[in-house]
Amino acid sequence: VQLQASGGGLVQAGGSLRLSCAASGRTFSTYHMGWFRQAPGKEREFVASINWSGGSTYYADSVKGRFTISRDSAKNTVYLQMNSLKPDDTAVYYCAALSLHSALTATTMTGEYDYWGQGTLVTVSS
Repeated sequence: VQLQASGGGLVQAGGSLRLSCAASGRTFSTYHMGWFRQAPGKEREFVASINWSGGSTYYADSVKGRFTISRDSAKNTVYLQMNSLKPDDTAVYYCAALSLHSALTATTMTGEYDYWGQGTLVTVSS
């Protein structure tokens, strides 16, 4: 599966952005999906994930209550709605796909995801 992330940009602290990740192919519903981010000089970290059916979601503590992950199988797209953005949210955001044949549900571990998008930059100014 090929993933194309979009929606990043420059926003002031307290603002909102919605990231999108479009997946190619007809097997989108067989993948758990995740969002990760990497700030300059830091390791890539988990942000949020959603299982293949959309019935289960997981969030990093740092974004819980501010970010919402969702998926639209008709559009083969996963979203990350980001509200109350903080300067610490500044990073390149990546979407990733994990086959449900490899895991029972979406995970938080970077190394377990099979496919990655190219990343979209989010910059939050103070």
